[in-house]
Amino acid sequence: MLQALTHHWPEYLIEALLLGTFMVVACVSVVVLNHPGSLAVRRIANPNVRRAIIGVLMGLTAVVLIYSSLGQRSGAHMNPATTLSFLALGKVHAWDAAFYVMAQFVGGAAGVGLASIVLRSLVRHPDVNHAATLPGRRGVRVAWIAEFGITLVLMSMVLITSNRASTAAYTGVIAGGLVALYITIEAPLSGMSMNPARTLGSAVHARDFRALWVYFTAPPLGMLCAAGLYVIAVGSGHVYCCKMSHAADEPCIFNCRIGEMPGQSMRPIRASGIQEDAASHR
Repeated sequence: MLQALTHHWPEYLIEALLLGTFMVVACVSVVVLNHPGSLAVRRIANPNVRRAIIGVLMGLTAVVLIYSSLGQRSGAHMNPATTLSFLALGKVHAWDAAFYVMAQFVGGAAGVGLASIVLRSLVRHPDVNHAATLPGRRGVRVAWIAEFGITLVLMSMVLITSNRASTAAYTGVIAGGLVALYITIEAPLSGMSMNPARTLGSAVHARDFRALWVYFTAPPLGMLCAAGLYVIAVGSGHVYCCKMSHAADEPCIFNCRIGEMPGQSMRPIRASGIQEDAASHR
């Protein structure tokens, strides 16, 4: 534990910062496009159009974070369900996974907290509600099924694209595109979370914990099922790393085999910390 914390604390801090930034943008976007006093609400009467704009903004935010130098350093999981799935696939060490998950929860709550300090009553308005994700009118059962389905598709896409040299560079773009699509189409069913840390971050500040279990069970199970199906289809040996965007000039703390990917022209990735110590004995 101490070795992991000593060597990899920058990656943990980055994960908190990335999700925190995502949540700040989420809160600002919902205030601008949902608060009844907003000029955008007066100009764009159709709530479906406003939700689509929020989707585009959040999808673009995800893409920027994934391809940023910070995102390429930590892998830009930003989601406990993602980290746990890669732990199950053997790409993340147990202590790294534990600290990643803790950092993601802290980051999500901190991001909403910062937005609350800056936006004050605007983010507390019922039409904004700290950008909380809650089941829609069709109820909890539909929300759970929807969350399970969208996370299964997202993780399947990440595994398929990131483990092929021809598509790996576009993984973040496709992930961001799915975020935009899901917010536009699926959000009325479950609020479109896919992320326990994202949901809890809003719930803590909104003091609204309704159906929290949906977002703590469906996303991890959906992603784990996607991981299992991928292994059944192509084998665990075809998971080369777990970064959303892999840059050769950034160290990698994971069980990284990106240089072994067929057709991969990237030079060997520099290991980091205790991973580097292990690599020196190979």
